[in-house]
Amino acid sequence: MSTFQIAVFALSVFAFGLVSKNAQRGMVTPPMVFVVLGYLLGEHVLGVFDFAGAGSSMVHLIAELTLIMILFTDAARIDLRALKKDHDLPIRLLGIGLPLTVLLGAVAAFFVLEGLRFWEIALLAAILAPTDAALGQSVVTNKGVPMRIRQALNIESGLNDGMILPVVLLFASLAAVSSEQHEAGYWLNFVGRQLLLGPLIGLGVGYAGGWLLLRASKAGWMSGSFERLATVALSMSAFSIAELELVGGNGFIAAFVAGLTVGNCFRGICEYLFEFGEAEGLLLTIVVFFLFGGMYVPVVFAQLNPAILSFAVLSLTVIRMASVSLSLRGKRLQLSTHLFLGWFGPRGLASILYVLLILEEFQSPGSAQILVVVMTCVLLSVFAHGLSASPAAVWYAGRLRRQDALAEQMPVSAMPTRALYVPPQTVQGESSG
Repeated sequence: MSTFQIAVFALSVFAFGLVSKNAQRGMVTPPMVFVVLGYLLGEHVLGVFDFAGAGSSMVHLIAELTLIMILFTDAARIDLRALKKDHDLPIRLLGIGLPLTVLLGAVAAFFVLEGLRFWEIALLAAILAPTDAALGQSVVTNKGVPMRIRQALNIESGLNDGMILPVVLLFASLAAVSSEQHEAGYWLNFVGRQLLLGPLIGLGVGYAGGWLLLRASKAGWMSGSFERLATVALSMSAFSIAELELVGGNGFIAAFVAGLTVGNCFRGICEYLFEFGEAEGLLLTIVVFFLFGGMYVPVVFAQLNPAILSFAVLSLTVIRMASVSLSLRGKRLQLSTHLFLGWFGPRGLASILYVLLILEEFQSPGSAQILVVVMTCVLLSVFAHGLSASPAAVWYAGRLRRQDALAEQMPVSAMPTRALYVPPQTVQGESSG
């Protein structure tokens, strides 16, 4: 990347920052802006950036760093004790809704898409299963929406990307086996080590690192800057140790488990993690969506066909809504709540990063088609959920005021959200709806 290109990108971030609060009031989200900007500055329009000539190693590095940060910080935000105590809705969404989303997505892909083998269909459905609540930020931070509903979406988004990762790895390996690139024994051994050693490394690094950080912080040995930096360094450490050739584990699973361990065993140091991760995570997110707009939106436009578009729409609507509604049966929630929770299952960063990183490792005949389908879903989601978040939250809050929505108003504890921005109505420390 040239100095001129760096200057253009930096000035773009600066310019959007100047009007970011006004933009969010007008339903414009950072992903929407930088997807469009990446496309306009790419070789297909203005030609400022040559994304086709961009080094794959650079894109791979950015994708890796972003996924490590997301998995670690998302997991650290979730208090499992509080989740078990009073968050029954996200438990239903994760325990029943997530598998149903994969199952229904695979069934839809089988009937709508052509040319994909069985395990490739399953892989596609798994990659599109995790949600990204940050794309509908107004929903999870709008006080008009009951806390129980906001936290259901927030917690679901924080855990489903890490929970689905082992499934994605398993389906990817089976897809590779079916393409006969390696013998089945090779892939079984490879995936077995990835799924077993990754969590063990994450647990060990997270616990040992969290214990040392907590003791050093209480003793007053650490500066505030390094308290924030060291927590994030733990995620990189867990990833790197698991990925050592001698170990052979999966670094992303290790980062996720390390985040869960730190967040639940050493909650006191998580404040530093959230403070550091907000701006840095936002920058990485912006870069990923900028690259997405420049590198993959043109691919979507070039290869989009009625079958891919139909499946993308089904994935974002019928498949998600049916899975959510079935998972929440018996909870006495209003129909409007089923529709609201069903609609706000945006596909975002996790799906982008999984399709880039996993398909690079596990090549199969349908990899190119899987990439186009996933990128189409994400592109639709960025704009559909970004534009609808604020109006839908207002509509939903109004509906509940006119209904006897006692189930929705049940008090629950609050957990931090992964913010692309913090709307002015957000109140830190709020604990009930």
